[in-house]
Amino acid sequence: MSKIPRMVRVNEILKREIADTLERENIASHGLLVSVTEVKTAPDLHNAQVFISVFGGTEYQKLEIIKCLEKVRHHIQKAIAKDIVLKYTPVLEFKLDRRIESGDKVISLIEGLGHEEKE
Repeated sequence: MSKIPRMVRVNEILKREIADTLERENIASHGLLVSVTEVKTAPDLHNAQVFISVFGGTEYQKLEIIKCLEKVRHHIQKAIAKDIVLKYTPVLEFKLDRRIESGDKVISLIEGLGHEEKE
C-alpha cells in the first residue's frame, strides 16, 4: 500500500500528462518556454487548477498564453481522459504561476546587495 495520499498522486499524474500534451502538440507556446508547475485537483475530481509558468516574454504574451490554453481546454481534457483512467476527468482552469518570477527577483536583489557590499 502506498503511503503517498491519493490526491497527491492524482495531481502529479495530471501535471505530467498536461505537460506532455502541451509539449507533444505544441499548444500555446508562442515560442516561449511554458511549464506546468502545479495542479490542484478538487477532492471530488470535478475541477482542477493548473498553474502555468511562462519564461520570458511580456506580461501581455503570458496572459495570451493563458487565454489560448483556456480556449483549447476541452482538447487537453480529452487527451487526458484518453490516457488516464479516473472516475471523472476534471474541468481544467489555467492560472499564471508567478512564484518562479518572484523567486528570481528576490535572488537578483540579494545578489545586488552582495555586489554593493564589495564596493
